[in-house]
Amino acid sequence: MRIAVVGVGGTGGYFGGLLARAGKDVTFIARGASLELLRVRSLTVESTLAGTFTVPVRATDDPSEVGPVDLILFCVKTYDTAAAAESVRPLVRPDTVLLSLQNGIDDDERIARASGHSSGIGAAAYVVSAIKAVGVVAQTAGPGKIIFGELSRGASARTERLREALQGAEIATEVHPDIQVVLWQKFLFICAFSGVTALARLPIGTILADPATRALFRGTSEEVEAVARAGEIDLPADCVEQAMSQAAAVEPWGRGSLYGDLAGGRRLELESLNGEVVRRGSEHGIETPLNFAIYAALRPYLDGPPALP
Repeated sequence: MRIAVVGVGGTGGYFGGLLARAGKDVTFIARGASLELLRVRSLTVESTLAGTFTVPVRATDDPSEVGPVDLILFCVKTYDTAAAAESVRPLVRPDTVLLSLQNGIDDDERIARASGHSSGIGAAAYVVSAIKAVGVVAQTAGPGKIIFGELSRGASARTERLREALQGAEIATEVHPDIQVVLWQKFLFICAFSGVTALARLPIGTILADPATRALFRGTSEEVEAVARAGEIDLPADCVEQAMSQAAAVEPWGRGSLYGDLAGGRRLELESLNGEVVRRGSEHGIETPLNFAIYAALRPYLDGPPALP
């Protein structure tokens, strides 16, 4: 199986690093300083799950150098989706499986429009990881798991082949019969987890220990549930309780990607998370005041630290 990892951030670096360590045929599509270091010094992963390891990797900024592959792990930030999806065209053939491991809820549709390709498989990644230094990825929390399935529902021979390939790299996987529910369940969780940790500038353990910030986390989740149900997504009746339990299971120092980008002075995926909840809520006539508060408070940081008077 030939694999391309598009986007060498925390998610792409972690899962791509595990695949490379397992001897898979992996090429990273990167750019800038990350590309140069990967070409020269390889990739280091520091993980609470997989230990610390360094692997030599192939990297390029030109997908046409790679040619068609069997699997694409699409891991760019959501604000780079259109440009990155357009660039993967040389990697695609009709049977290429493209897995979006992004945080948004409409990534598969956006990728299909820009790339002209949809493999019809949806996926959700569950890992807390980030770039620690150039060429170094630190996985600090979360189960390090990928759940995927046919967007048309059910399992198939190809999802089973994909499961075997990922498990061969010691990546925890699950094939789910209704991946749309999984995608919305993750979206519900990440809007609360990333949104509230970024807004409060605190780790999840501190947030859940305080009644007020715990209520903010729950209320943010409940608003996403209401928007999902208005869109006829059949979430489990206890989806908010599941999100609360999932948050409690994260290491107490865990923080969401919005927090990491905010603290690092980088662009935020805010429009694809809490901003998307606000927009969809408006379309369905559903009030989302907590998601709006998160969105409004963080929006000045959308493109990095705002200029102050």
